[in-house]
Amino acid sequence: MNSNLRELKFARFLICLGLTAGLFSACSETPQPQTPTGPTSLKEVPAVRLNFRYEADVPPPPEKPGQATDSRNAAVQADFDRARPNELLDRTIPAPDGKRILAVYHQLGDAPAEFRLDMYSAEGRLLRKVTADAMAAHFPDTIVWSPDSSTVAFVAVTRTIAAAPPTPPPTESEPATPEPTPAANTDPNANQVESAAPEANSNPEAAPQAEATPAPPANVLTFRTEQIYICNAEGDGLKPITQSEGLIYFYFVWSPDSSMLAALAATGREWQVLSFRAEQAKEQFVPLGRPRVIEKNGRERRLDDGLTAVHPVWSPDSAKIACAFNDQVRIYDARGDAPTQAAVLLRNHLLLSSQAYDREQASSLNAPNTNVNASSNAAAARSSANNANAAVLPPSALPDPNTLVSFNPIVTLNWVTDDQLYFETAFVKRMANDADSATSFARWHRLILTPQPSVLGQ
Repeated sequence: MNSNLRELKFARFLICLGLTAGLFSACSETPQPQTPTGPTSLKEVPAVRLNFRYEADVPPPPEKPGQATDSRNAAVQADFDRARPNELLDRTIPAPDGKRILAVYHQLGDAPAEFRLDMYSAEGRLLRKVTADAMAAHFPDTIVWSPDSSTVAFVAVTRTIAAAPPTPPPTESEPATPEPTPAANTDPNANQVESAAPEANSNPEAAPQAEATPAPPANVLTFRTEQIYICNAEGDGLKPITQSEGLIYFYFVWSPDSSMLAALAATGREWQVLSFRAEQAKEQFVPLGRPRVIEKNGRERRLDDGLTAVHPVWSPDSAKIACAFNDQVRIYDARGDAPTQAAVLLRNHLLLSSQAYDREQASSLNAPNTNVNASSNAAAARSSANNANAAVLPPSALPDPNTLVSFNPIVTLNWVTDDQLYFETAFVKRMANDADSATSFARWHRLILTPQPSVLGQ
């Protein structure tokens, strides 16, 4: 009996010892690191899965170095002055790496606002004529090189029938009217003069003959409305990457990786209506267009049906495009089989920040020893009255936009880093008489972009 009891107790001891050893072993094991399943950068986050934080009245973003658009390269200008007397150089656009220069010029007799393009080397040597006589480049301010200097994009149409250019003065090789041959040559030095030309050409010290410039590409499609064309850094490979007859492409910008363009386009009818309205109001014509993304191979996707005058911008990682519509910022995926888009509604944010901004301006203007002009006093009085009206509103009510002088639409976008998108609001009035134009209450704001929690938990 005692023997059986001792065996039973010993068995229980062994069982408890085994359980304790197993528990200790499980606790002492080093946990294995788990492979993250969420995105490692915003490039992998679809536009529809972004969160934002609004920051009002921030300092303006750092300015990006831009290429000169109305300067003229001295070497190219010298070539025009020396060898192209009937052509006028309008501007030169250097590639970012400085190895190539695109010359924008026109000939005597060309229609206004129609230009021609040639490709030059950095030393001022003509490499190739880019546009043929049947093609006219439009909107020279929009001509832009890709960031990698491999491609240049511009807008062109079929050239209109212009008046014939003036006849150049006759030259030795092309006499204006052939002279009749006299019956007898009475000049004893005539034969010597005739034989002097080949002797001059055979002189080794004479100026060398210029190399033949390759002819512009032939059989390139042209259209009656402005389409986007590209060519390589040698001025070759010219082709249209848009072929939508009836659309006017008036703005475009390269992606940072030089693979695609974000563009704005309007129909010809919309262009005419907006131009007529601006003329009637004596305002400068500001075109409105719908944003698009266009690849080098010509594949195109319209991003939105809304019209905007704000130029689209690329994210630094070339994954997304941002556009602005009044008080909204819309972000679009540039790639993917199922691209998404997201609208960042900023009206309420802008109303509240504008109310605070007006109050701050009124306080500073009403401070003692402040020297302000009459218009500033009027703005301060209006802002003070608006603030008085806002004070009686319930805490949950938004201020009336008509009472806020600094509540204005978005006019500029600037995507600085992948997670920081700047935008500027301002009151802008562009009149035909530039002296009557005005820009006021320009304020910069910022969106801080992050992935949604659901994306991080994937």
